Amino acid sequence: MSESTITLGQAVSDFTLPATGEQTIRLSDFRGQHVVLYFYPRDNTPGCISEGEDFTSRYAEIQALGAEVLGISRDSVASHEKFKARFGFPFPLLADTQETVCEQFGVMKLKNMYGKQVRGIERSTFLIDREGILRAQWRKVRIDGHVDEIIAALKQL
Repeated sequence: MSESTITLGQAVSDFTLPATGEQTIRLSDFRGQHVVLYFYPRDNTPGCISEGEDFTSRYAEIQALGAEVLGISRDSVASHEKFKARFGFPFPLLADTQETVCEQFGVMKLKNMYGKQVRGIERSTFLIDREGILRAQWRKVRIDGHVDEIIAALKQL
């Protein structure tokens, strides 16, 4: 599907997306902070709820390590607002309805769903350091223990 245009150890190209809280978020707004950028398939689905809750339960710890969490999916800002409010997520959710950032990170994949091939986001997380350099990436994420891996990686930075 999409090939990533990002490489470990390289600067991540800036992007701008609409987000919850009537914000427009640019990656460059977070220079000086680490960024945990996680891509998830869809608002209000069991795996995505669980993943968001895991990030929420460890959010203070992540922030204490100098990082911000940003969630991205192809859902609209209106959908994100409801999802964020329903589950009390403390971090912004960004709407990539045009899939530009999804393509930049190479997370759009063909997946099998109920015997049919569908195009969707492969659950993935990227750790970007204070200078905007990609330091770690996790693809085909399994939710259990994932936030522990991210915190361990943050402690290494």
